[in-house]
Amino acid sequence: MLEFVNVSKSFWTGRQRKVILDRASFRVELGNSLGILAHNGTGKTTIINMMAGLEKPDEGLVRKTCRVSFPLGFMGGVNAKHSACENARYIAQLYGLDPDYVEAFCRWVCGLDEYFDRPLTIYSAGMRSRFMFSLLLALEFDIYLIDEGMPATADVEFNRKAGTLLRERLEKATVIVVSHQPATLERFCRSGAVLRDGKLTFYETLEEAKWHYEHA
Repeated sequence: MLEFVNVSKSFWTGRQRKVILDRASFRVELGNSLGILAHNGTGKTTIINMMAGLEKPDEGLVRKTCRVSFPLGFMGGVNAKHSACENARYIAQLYGLDPDYVEAFCRWVCGLDEYFDRPLTIYSAGMRSRFMFSLLLALEFDIYLIDEGMPATADVEFNRKAGTLLRERLEKATVIVVSHQPATLERFCRSGAVLRDGKLTFYETLEEAKWHYEHA
């Protein structure tokens, strides 16, 4: 279970205070995947980061009683001076997993060949994205966080392998997706919410959430 209790979050833009959430309370139970619709610039990434524990609310509590992933496509949490191999083994130890398994899994999925043993500082953006996504897939979570959908890369083989593995993971897990495009949510979610002016309004069905998002 993932729960927000009276959570507020805002930023000072230099000219005014931008409210992301205003005393929001909600709960996501396992097995009930949720899609959040929000226009660009309204705070989608901030909400996902708070769910992952990467950002703290100004007020209120974020409670987790299950394993919640870092956001799909998240590029932090690794040491760029170290190789993909070293990072994979270190993250495995943090999560109490077998370093040999996580290293082998990531090496196979991302397909970086000899670059897997080189520092991340020399990676292109696409290579780093492939490694981070393979690392996400190596760690099993109860709730997966997706900000705008699966990151695309130019590598066809990687997209095939990663896409297949992601679908297998999401068949067994709960998903929370934030996006400005309703079609992205349709792939994963049945229930929906709309974020507007710091208020998160929940609807029983994704269709109802889409209607309010598009017509309000």
